[in-house]
Amino acid sequence: MAQSTKERLLETGMALLLERGYHDLGIQALLEETGTPRGSFYHHFRSKEDFALEVIDRYMAEVHEGLDACLGDTAAPPTVRVRRFFELSGEKYRREGYLGCLLGGLGQELSGVNEVFRERIETCLSEIAGRIADCLEEARAQGEIPADSSPTEMANVLLNCWEGAALRSRLWRSPKPLTQVLDFYFGSVTAEGRVS
Repeated sequence: MAQSTKERLLETGMALLLERGYHDLGIQALLEETGTPRGSFYHHFRSKEDFALEVIDRYMAEVHEGLDACLGDTAAPPTVRVRRFFELSGEKYRREGYLGCLLGGLGQELSGVNEVFRERIETCLSEIAGRIADCLEEARAQGEIPADSSPTEMANVLLNCWEGAALRSRLWRSPKPLTQVLDFYFGSVTAEGRVS
């Protein structure tokens, strides 16, 4: 089935925003990349900001698909499911040339200058952390992590570490920071160790 103009713009825009960031992405470059007339862009989006917010929504739909696939695999222990989600995210980063997380990149670029983006990106990251916390709650109930752990705090620490590692991975063009963070974190959250 042929891709709609709007879908083509969003898909291409996601890649260009990840590579160039918001400020360095010109609408004209997007139009040239997709072969779209200017009027078609403004038929689908009110502004560049509106477009970027829809790209974030599309990105989050992909993130939720990954969370559903990994966290929903109840045949695996909860901590294995959580780690698998981040490993698959790291694999996606590899395919994209280690450009990192779109949310992290746009958050660093825009959160200090645009309240709309700051709020949207924080909401997205909170959704991810919440879903991870739910799975870590299962891990606590099953004795995989200490009974007095805080799954919410553990999820936030993991996501915060991951976002920092994604930045270093982009700088180094290497998976090493991502692997290091996962090895350290999951080596620390067993019943003997803790991140709480």
